[in-house]
Amino acid sequence: MSFDHQYQQALRQIMEEGIDIPNPWSGRVTRMVPGLTLRVDVGESFPLLTLRKIPLKLFIAEQIWFLMGENKPDWLRAYTKIWDDFLEEDGTIKAAYGYRWRHHFGRDQIHALIEHLSENPHSRHAVVVAWDPSDDGLAVDTKKNLPCPYTFTVNIAGGRLHLHNIIRSNDMILGCPHDVAGFALLQCILSQKLGVEPGIYTHSISNAHIYDNHFDAAREIMNRTHEHPPIQCRVPDTSYERALTGDTQLVDELFFHLKNQYQPLGPIKDLKITVNVY
Repeated sequence: MSFDHQYQQALRQIMEEGIDIPNPWSGRVTRMVPGLTLRVDVGESFPLLTLRKIPLKLFIAEQIWFLMGENKPDWLRAYTKIWDDFLEEDGTIKAAYGYRWRHHFGRDQIHALIEHLSENPHSRHAVVVAWDPSDDGLAVDTKKNLPCPYTFTVNIAGGRLHLHNIIRSNDMILGCPHDVAGFALLQCILSQKLGVEPGIYTHSISNAHIYDNHFDAAREIMNRTHEHPPIQCRVPDTSYERALTGDTQLVDELFFHLKNQYQPLGPIKDLKITVNVY
């Protein structure tokens, strides 16, 4: 089933079966379901939402910024300032995914993953973690942001690279389509680096929710129909190495490659990001 159809089913399940929960950090109400999973074959079609237009360059640049391992958004500001809301007083983002992956635990997990799977392609140990149990969550955290996609696992099977992403909390209207596309792009970059094809991308959400100010948007998306041809993601050679250096030309190349295939329905106006304290 296409990503668009799975996404519509997820929204319908939340809107019809979800539980309304007040969110004290944002002052809004979220309607949520626990334990929701989306699963797509990236080799057949890149999971780019076409039921509304989403900004391509934003998730592309963000994923490259993650691979750079930065915890300051200086490079990313040329594309988006969405991470500025989470800046600490020292100008860093404590839960910046790339920094957590590559520096925070004293080990470059991304580099180690590539080396490990190059030597042991059938390993089940290729796990990357962003959540720090020493001071994340459990009422002991004082940071402005906590990791939402907090761990992912990579497996190579059948000559293809499969990525399973675990998300503790996902805003289904603005966050989910952005995160799915971004991590599927990461999957393609890792696949190219390891010399295999991209396979199944699995997006498992512990708390899948829609904010009350997005209910009308959810209903509109649920009622839209759009038959879109499959989108293929072919990343350039040495994309991994270029991403590590923050190559802005790589952002442009990936953008034009996807843009030339992307024919979405129109945007939904006045969708505002809800910023939580945590």
